[in-house]
Parts: sequence; structure tokens; C-alpha cells
Amino acid sequence: MILPIYVYGQPVLRKVAQDIPADYPELGKFIEDMFETLYHSEGIGLAAPQVGKAIRVVVIDLDVLKEDFPEYENFKKAYINPHIIEFDDTETDTMEEGCLSLPGLHEKVTRPTRIRVQYADEEFNAHDEWVDGYLARVMQHEFDHLDGKVFTDRISPLRKQLVKSKLKGFTQGRYRCNYRTKPVVK
Repeated sequence: MILPIYVYGQPVLRKVAQDIPADYPELGKFIEDMFETLYHSEGIGLAAPQVGKAIRVVVIDLDVLKEDFPEYENFKKAYINPHIIEFDDTETDTMEEGCLSLPGLHEKVTRPTRIRVQYADEEFNAHDEWVDGYLARVMQHEFDHLDGKVFTDRISPLRKQLVKSKLKGFTQGRYRCNYRTKPVVK
């Protein structure tokens, strides 16, 4: 089932998401719905708060990038209860980011190129690993959602000032996209 994407201004996007137990009801179906929603909205990552649930679940599919990043061919993963444990700040990279919850807005964001993450897979097997490159960026972006942050929280104060009216527009329903959304209702 395709779920609506919650747009900037929705309170759930500012909540810190909670870890879930292994017996979380219908988790498999929820993850399946998240992937279907991700494909329908043409994204590469989606966090549970973006579909209205303040739980620590993220799905990422990087297969679409396989021409530029052959290592991501068939890369499709769900991350349950993920946490970034450590940032390796020795090297950073600045790239333009966008977000399904902020349709049409793109800004340059600087992030570390290597992070250490802990998470459970769909079978609730625990993982503790260092991740680098583009996947590290996507994880940081998506895991930010689990901590009540969006990518515009990571841009310079000047850029924030310049996109302020665009952000306000999201809260007033002024945006366009080709996927189902849940706008802020006042």
C-alpha cells in the first residue's frame, strides 16, 4: 500500500523516534509498504516519521544509482532501530540533498563521509559496522529523520534565511509533487 508522505511542518517530523521491539505488530507489512511508497515517490530512502510513525525504521534502495555506483546494484535494505554511534570527521563531503518531505527543495549539505552504525535487520539480527561513501550520506539523511531533524537543519544560517519562505510555504500547502502527501492541516 502506498502511504502518504508527511510534508515539512507535520509534528511527527520533529519527534525523536522510538526503538521498536522484535514483536512490533505487522512490521514486515509496514516495511513492504514503505518500500512501495519509496518507489512510487521515486526516492532512494524513507524513514518511518515521513509516513507518520515515530518509530526507528528506515528503508533504503540504491539500485537506481548502479550506473554511477556499481557497488549498489541490488542494494535494498531495511534498518530497524538504527543509531549512528560514531562520526569519522577526518573527511567530509558537500553534496546537494533533497527530501520527499520537502518537495522541490534542494540544498548543499556537508556531512562526514564515514560513520559507524548499529541497527537490526528484518530478522532482528544485530549489526555494528562502519559505512562510507554515498550510503553513509543517505543513512545520515534518513537517520536524521529519526532524531526529529531534516536536512535544512544542517545548512548554513544564510541559506536557512534564503529558504525560509519556501519552508513556510510547505506548512501552508504551497508545494507541488507527483506523489501522495499529508500536508499540514491548520
